[in-house]
Amino acid sequence: MKAEIIAVGTELLLGQVVNTNATFLAEQLADLGIEVYYQTVVGDNKQRLDELIGLAESRSELIILCGGLGPTEDDLTKEVTADHLGKGLVQDREAYQKLLEFFETTKRKMTANNLQQSQTIEGGIVLPNRTGLAVGTFIQEESHAYILLPGPPSELKPMFIEQVRPLLIEKFPSKEKLISRVLRFYGIGESRLVTELAELISTQINPTIAPYAKPNEVTLRLTVKTNDIHAGNQALLALEEKIQERVGEYFYGYGDDNSLEKVVVDLLKERGKTVTAAESLTAGEFQATLGKLSGVSEVFPGGFVTYSEETKADFLNIDPQFLEKYGTVSQECAEKMAEQARKLAKTDYAVSFTGVAGPGMLENQAVGTVWIAVASAEEVSATKFQFTRGREAIRRNSVMEGLNMLRKRILRKK
Repeated sequence: MKAEIIAVGTELLLGQVVNTNATFLAEQLADLGIEVYYQTVVGDNKQRLDELIGLAESRSELIILCGGLGPTEDDLTKEVTADHLGKGLVQDREAYQKLLEFFETTKRKMTANNLQQSQTIEGGIVLPNRTGLAVGTFIQEESHAYILLPGPPSELKPMFIEQVRPLLIEKFPSKEKLISRVLRFYGIGESRLVTELAELISTQINPTIAPYAKPNEVTLRLTVKTNDIHAGNQALLALEEKIQERVGEYFYGYGDDNSLEKVVVDLLKERGKTVTAAESLTAGEFQATLGKLSGVSEVFPGGFVTYSEETKADFLNIDPQFLEKYGTVSQECAEKMAEQARKLAKTDYAVSFTGVAGPGMLENQAVGTVWIAVASAEEVSATKFQFTRGREAIRRNSVMEGLNMLRKRILRKK
């Protein structure tokens, strides 16, 4: 079965909203053995949407429309799709009751246009919206099937997983599956990664290798088409082993939703260790990155932001004469910051950052000069980096390098 995803919304065309739904849906469909050949975006216009549905019918059997199910005048997806299929819109009783309860609870007045959210296409299967008010629709015709989903990802994702996936498995069972594995790499650019894997990529048939450059890292998606789940996983494993032989030193984890900071926090939890930080040019960004993760308090009791020379002396108990002798943008300062932070916070590890984020030079050091140190009970060591591309990029690159240095230090200690 071939599928097509149509994202509806002028805000998508204008770049005001990023179309993350298409990525999610394509991955979900691939997992079901349904291949997505086309993804399109159309504005809130009846004629263009109708024409696009007709075009999709000429090349795909499954058509998924995202967005345009709300209560406003430019929410046209249900109306246009129903007209295209020669069907009417009907009120779903449960969705209507949910609307009434919502407005009664919130003490707001329900206007007539809100009723659009509880409407579905005649003859279709209603897709309840657990996290919102606009219901979706699944409707199957002789040669095509249509799925209408809400635009907000917080509504679309649970509706697809809980409602649509079971329907697709029931309606379109497939022996052949697409199995994917995502490998994540840090410290190597996409061009070099592709060069190192050129032989594997040029000869790929099944499984396939698809590289994706993301901010501060690169991912590889390995995908195999198979009738046998075990054989498919073995094929992916064999391919991964070849990849690890070539670029394994840059590999840090698996999965679409993984991150370098999550890997580090998981490692600390697994080994019962703790970390603190002393930050100058990053001004707390390293600690904020850790703080986004649930349960991080198990491994991170807190840290220090020491932007000035005075706070480095006061907060970290560093002798001002030491700072005057070596300067704040130096290996010695970075190591002393990490060492003192670890002692004061009584943690197993500490990471420190000091350098020049710009816009001007500092202590005769060029913009982008950064020293990052990692301290443990056994040793403290610092590494110098020279980053580019502006102040925010320098700060973000520093945080990522600090995470990676910490990850490597933890892994060294069995």
